[in-house]
Formats: sequence, C-alpha cells, structure tokens
Amino acid sequence: MNDNKNTLNAMKSNATHAKQRFIIAGGGTGGHIFPAIAIANAIKQQQPNATILFVGAKGKMEMGKIPQAGYEIKGLDIVGFNRSSLIKNIGLPFKLIKSFFQVRSIINAFKPNAVIGVGGYSTFPVLKYAQAKQIPTFIHESNSFAGKANIMLGKKATKIFVATNGMEKFFSNEKILITGNPVRKTIAESIVTRNEALNFFQLNENKKTVLVVGGSLGAKSINEAIANQLDEFEKNNLQLIWQTGKLTASIYKSTTAVKKNIWCNEFITQMEMAYAAADIVISRAGAMAVTELCIAGKAVVFVPFPFAAEDHQTANAKVLVEKQAALLIKDNEAKEKLVNTVVALSKNEEQQKALIENIKTLAIKNADEIIANEILKTIA
Repeated sequence: MNDNKNTLNAMKSNATHAKQRFIIAGGGTGGHIFPAIAIANAIKQQQPNATILFVGAKGKMEMGKIPQAGYEIKGLDIVGFNRSSLIKNIGLPFKLIKSFFQVRSIINAFKPNAVIGVGGYSTFPVLKYAQAKQIPTFIHESNSFAGKANIMLGKKATKIFVATNGMEKFFSNEKILITGNPVRKTIAESIVTRNEALNFFQLNENKKTVLVVGGSLGAKSINEAIANQLDEFEKNNLQLIWQTGKLTASIYKSTTAVKKNIWCNEFITQMEMAYAAADIVISRAGAMAVTELCIAGKAVVFVPFPFAAEDHQTANAKVLVEKQAALLIKDNEAKEKLVNTVVALSKNEEQQKALIENIKTLAIKNADEIIANEILKTIA
C-alpha cells in the first residue's frame, strides 16, 4: 500500500514539475545576462522538465546572447530613461505602455509558474504585470545599492536575492536571502594555472602581470591613464593584459603593437585565462566584475564608473574597501593616481597578500544553485 502511495506521489510530483514554466526578465549588459543564464541553467539542472522563456529589450545584447545559450527570448519595445538628453525621453511613456501590452500577451500565452527579474529595462513591466496577476515573482539584485525599479517591485516580490548584506535598507528583511551573484561556470570552476594562462597570452612567466578591464565598450578614464604611462610598466618589470573595449581599440592596439610586455585587444572572450594570468587587476566595479574577482581571488584596484545609476559601482567597491579586500581610485583621479598606485602595489607583497586573503573570504561560487533551489522550493 505504501509503495503504491509513494509511486502515486512521485507521479504527481513529476507531473507538477513537467508543468513548471519560468520567465526570466532583464538584460542590457553582461552583468545582467550572464547571471540570468546561470540561474536558468541551474533551474534546468535541478528540474530538467522546466520550460524557461526569457524576455528582454529589442536591440539589446540579450537578444543575441540568450539564443546562443540555448533559450528562447521575446523582445519588448522598451528603452530606459536617458539621463544625458531629456528630449530623447519624449517617447518613453508610449513605449512603456506598448511594452505592457506586449508583456500581457506573453504572460497570458506562456502561463508561467514564476517570474524572475535580473535587472534591465524589461524587468519592470514583466514583474509588475506578473504581480498584478498574483504570479510569484523573484528579484535578483546584483548591486550593493538597489535600483529604483527593484525597490518598487520588491514590495510585492515573493523573494529577493541579494549579493551582500545591508540590503534591508532597500527591501523588507524577511524577503531577503543573501546568495551572492551567479557566475559563469568557466570562471567559478576554473582550473587554469598561471603558467598556462600566461602562455595563452604569450607573456613572460617570470614577470608580474596586470590585467586591465573596463567593460565591453571600454573605460575612458582607465584607458587614458594606462596609455599616458605605458612606459612605467616596462620600467618596473610589469606586463599588461589590456582589454580596451571596442570604441578605442584600434588606437591602443597600434600603440602597443611593438611592446612585448603587452597583450592588447578590444575584448577577452576567455576571462578565466585573464584572471588566472593576473597578479593585479584594474577594473570597473560592476556587480559581476566584483563577484568574479572575489572568486578569482585577486589584488584589485577598482575605478568605479561614476555615472552608473545611483552611483552603484562606487557602493559596490566600497563594500570591499571597507573590508580591506580592494583598493579604490576615483574616476576623476585615475589619470593622476592609477598607474602609480598599481606600481606601488606590485612592489608590496604583504599588501597584495592581505588583499587576496580578504577578497577570497567574500566569494560565493554556487549562487545560481542557491537561487534555483529557493525558487523551486517556494513554488513547489
């Protein structure tokens, strides 16, 4: 009798799981897209029968990256608020209204069991409509300073996953779960050695290596600071892996072409190689960059982008600085201070060791699994 009952329960459970359908909304940047894919993969790992649909903004990078990862995506006609030109916001209300009609059609047709928002333009209308339909909604807030849209959505969200502590000033404490940020498996589970990585970049195994990253478009202040003092690296027996971003790549690539101590390109596709090769990292302080550097366990000098919404990059960096886990140079001081700070750090082994030990304590490698498990458990 018990065997029959257990079999019946298992059949019911499998039938329920087979019906589980999830919408993941958001995108715009790799900092939103890569965590979204990691969460989707973790859900599929734990529940292979789940069906997952992404919703993004037309014309944004998620429209290409999500299908590459093997998932379907629907695009909304939506744009964000333009802070630099108010006149460009004239059509914003009409696009927002149109996006709500598109969202209504998508959700009513797909009938999700839960909706997950990861940040980006498409998150707000999708979660707002799902909440109106009383569908469970989950938010992943990757930054240390929550965005306005997530704060509004958080009031009716089922659960809010955050990267750091102290987020109760933005969200109801009983809804918060500190999970960290989901990271690509190639980075979280990397076994690449330093020597393998340096050989990959055709650099010297006996020199300290500085990795410079500023995002896919590049970071103007960082790039200019590096370019103005390129000779300082060679003088101090340092070598560079320099991701310039695509906007000014041709200029810097031609400048560094004859320098054997510099690998320079617009983008690094295998970041696990770059992290493994680096002794010191110069980076912006987007949520995913911070998370990946915690996992990689590197001595980091952050130069936060000051015009990010709510200046969240500075907030992200300060969390680590306050724990003696990183250094911070203001964007407007990069030209004057950045290279000198890095050179000084390269000569201070004790400081490097302390930064590495402290940043490693902040690493969470299985955030995607924690988030997926919590979502599945909540809607079971």
